Amino acid sequence: FYLTPPQVNSILKANEYSFKVPEFDGKNVSSILGFDSNQLPANAPIEDRRSAATCLQTRGMLLGVFDGHAGCACAQAVSERLFYYIAVSLLPHETLLEIENAVESGRALLPILQWHKHPNDYFSKEASKLYFNSLRTYWQELIDLNTGETTDVKEALINAFKRLDNDISLEAQVGDPNSFLNYLVLRVAFSGATACVAHVDGVDLHVANTGDSRAMLGVQEEDGSWSAVNLSYDHNAQNEHEIERVKMEHPKSEEKNLVKQDRLLGLLMPFRAFGDVKFKWSIELQKRVVETGPDQLNDNEYTKFIPPNYHTPPYLTAEPEVIYHRLRPQDKFLVLATDGLWETMHRQDVARIVGEYLSGVHHQQPIAVGGYKVTLGQMHGLLTERRARISSVFEDQNAATHLIRHAVGNNEFGTVDHERLSKMLSLPEELARMYRDDMTIIVVQFNSHVI
Repeated sequence: FYLTPPQVNSILKANEYSFKVPEFDGKNVSSILGFDSNQLPANAPIEDRRSAATCLQTRGMLLGVFDGHAGCACAQAVSERLFYYIAVSLLPHETLLEIENAVESGRALLPILQWHKHPNDYFSKEASKLYFNSLRTYWQELIDLNTGETTDVKEALINAFKRLDNDISLEAQVGDPNSFLNYLVLRVAFSGATACVAHVDGVDLHVANTGDSRAMLGVQEEDGSWSAVNLSYDHNAQNEHEIERVKMEHPKSEEKNLVKQDRLLGLLMPFRAFGDVKFKWSIELQKRVVETGPDQLNDNEYTKFIPPNYHTPPYLTAEPEVIYHRLRPQDKFLVLATDGLWETMHRQDVARIVGEYLSGVHHQQPIAVGGYKVTLGQMHGLLTERRARISSVFEDQNAATHLIRHAVGNNEFGTVDHERLSKMLSLPEELARMYRDDMTIIVVQFNSHVI
């Protein structure tokens, strides 16, 4: 099944979104020029989510990618709720009081976030009241805890992640008299999601990561070449510190069963995640919630089983690892992406492809044929193809789309092969997942003049 280039483009561009930070008096005073984002599904429906918002009561911008597993319910909930928890954690005491007084007296609320959303990124309206009540309880506690100190961004991020995860767990335990909502909060808690979130305020960049999505900085060296700086670490079996952390949290007798076949308790790839109460609640609590829950929950195999060797929960945490970076003029962009991208591309290639796209300068690498025997005719073909590609290389108006095109369509010579792209995009739903994962990418472009 062969797709024409316009068909390929319409699939690649279906979920693209761009936001340019507005200029005032012809000046852009933000350290961010704007961002591009895009998603390419492999699962149907896609289990990834993305979010971007400007914090209106404090300075700064929030951007995040969320990778769901066992369904999209948890990723959806985290994508629409987490930024509110972060924003509230950053608010000064007086603003929290103003907001609480407005709710108390039924006045209009100060808006906390300005969302930058694609039409496909939806909010679950049915749950908004429930979500608001949980958030309000959180800010009421922050008001009561008032220490008079200004909140440290790192601390705010950690508190927000942990508190949201706690609320997801609590809402599922309490349940809801409305049967639709009751099933929703249970689906959210029993599915899971990783999260990688950046907060950019002036030259201060914080990345909070839970799980195996990644953040990477694109740096332009003095000679014009591009390099990548990691701003997150994967929380999985490839990270020895994570394996050590998990072992430290459980008795020595459990050591050999904690990580099997590179998975937590032999089941879960990420070692940190939201939701996934199967790895957090006691067996008694799991049984009680499933037994008293709606029938759909009972019919779900996933909710019924108890992980093997389950003795001292919780085995999983949503606590993020936070990395701080002070932006420099050579830091040109930030890439946040779910593991669907990193499984197919090395960060160095990501830095080069995005860097060349944003700067519009295409440094010609010598054509590498890596051990292949290539005839003069084939080499001529490669060079001709490359010349044609340079003229069309910037046909994408969106850096995230450009990156997805390379991630899915690159051949062994590191160039986009239309035939390969066509094959990968025309795979039927049940096969697509075997060849690639959902891919969600946000590319943030920094304003070097301001920095």
